[in-house]
Amino acid sequence: MKLSTKGRYGVKAMLDLALHSSEGNISLKSIAERQELSENYLEQLFASLRKAGLVKSIRGAQGGYILSDKPDKISVGSVLRALEGSLAPVSCVSGDNESSCDRYGFCVTKMIWEKMMNGVNEVVDSISLQDLINEYHRLNKNDDIMYFI
Repeated sequence: MKLSTKGRYGVKAMLDLALHSSEGNISLKSIAERQELSENYLEQLFASLRKAGLVKSIRGAQGGYILSDKPDKISVGSVLRALEGSLAPVSCVSGDNESSCDRYGFCVTKMIWEKMMNGVNEVVDSISLQDLINEYHRLNKNDDIMYFI
């Protein structure tokens, strides 16, 4: 299972937003510059994050984005699912199970895919943005450069 740039860059941008949340509204331009990402691509990601209720956009001259909740209340899993969709390794365990495969009721390998999905979801749901902030500070005690992934 491999995450796309949407998921990787989305987590990176959300961590940047969380780290700078004390500064007020954060522009996508500032995140793009710090993380060396395309501002246009971030606009697409943040549209999905806003739709999922993870960030709020503030319009106007001093506008930008803020987290919709405290960093300890936003899981990496919620960010990834907002951008990637289901984290299931195969479609038959991702939602409407029975209609996605005519072998669903007697599939021997379904157990593997369910365990993989449950394990991945458990891990990413157990890590909050605050956990990433704490890890960032632990690793970058004397460094002002903010590269994450």
